[in-house]
Amino acid sequence: MNQILVSQKVYVTKERKRKRMIFKSLYIICILIVIALSIYYVFAEKNRNDQEAIGQDILSQLSDEDDSTVSRDNAIVIALDDSQEENDGEPDEVVEDPVIIPDNSSNQSSDGIEEQVKSSVTTKSGKKYNVDAIIYYKKLGIKYSVLSEESDALLKISVCKYWGPNPNEVGNYCIVGHNYRSGKMFGKLSEASNGDEILLKDLSGNTVTYIVYNKYVVEPTDVSCTSQLTNGAREITLITCTNQGKKRLVVKAREK
Repeated sequence: MNQILVSQKVYVTKERKRKRMIFKSLYIICILIVIALSIYYVFAEKNRNDQEAIGQDILSQLSDEDDSTVSRDNAIVIALDDSQEENDGEPDEVVEDPVIIPDNSSNQSSDGIEEQVKSSVTTKSGKKYNVDAIIYYKKLGIKYSVLSEESDALLKISVCKYWGPNPNEVGNYCIVGHNYRSGKMFGKLSEASNGDEILLKDLSGNTVTYIVYNKYVVEPTDVSCTSQLTNGAREITLITCTNQGKKRLVVKAREK
């Protein structure tokens, strides 16, 4: 019986070599992509932590009366973002330029000790930031200074005022913040529930307790949550992204 001996070389055709080369190339490319994404993630997370550190520096200085880097004055600086998108749900009155409103309230803390209003904080880097208030949502571990202006750069540092009156005044004080998977900023806001307490301390030292009464999701173009029609009550509105930035999560709270 005749036997045909076929060596391995017979099967290694040019087509097979080409496929092997393609497979090896794709494998190497995949490895390089994984490495690149890992490096990007590490640096992005480090950058977030560095920006977060600036926000915590601001917060710590607001609580430190002896820190010489804190500018003290008797005015609260309000700056509205000119880039805010206009539509039918936006408040009727739009302030285009920064406005300085004198603070005539008593600069007394809850324990009766006189305090100076602090609105401008200088960080270790030498940069100044205008601050409106401090928000404390104990249940979710949220405690941040509320910066007076809102921009992409400032949102990486802390939560920011988006719209409304001075903190703790009649009206709807709106605060916007990033939704980080790590839980930083407003990353845990989806866990908010009716009845939760949120404290807002203004720069005169007055602290008002607000009770959450509503939570819902809207389209990015829907800014009806910023309405100032509060029937004479003091309210705060917390806003963050959800569903990979395609929607907006809104949490509403009213003075206790």
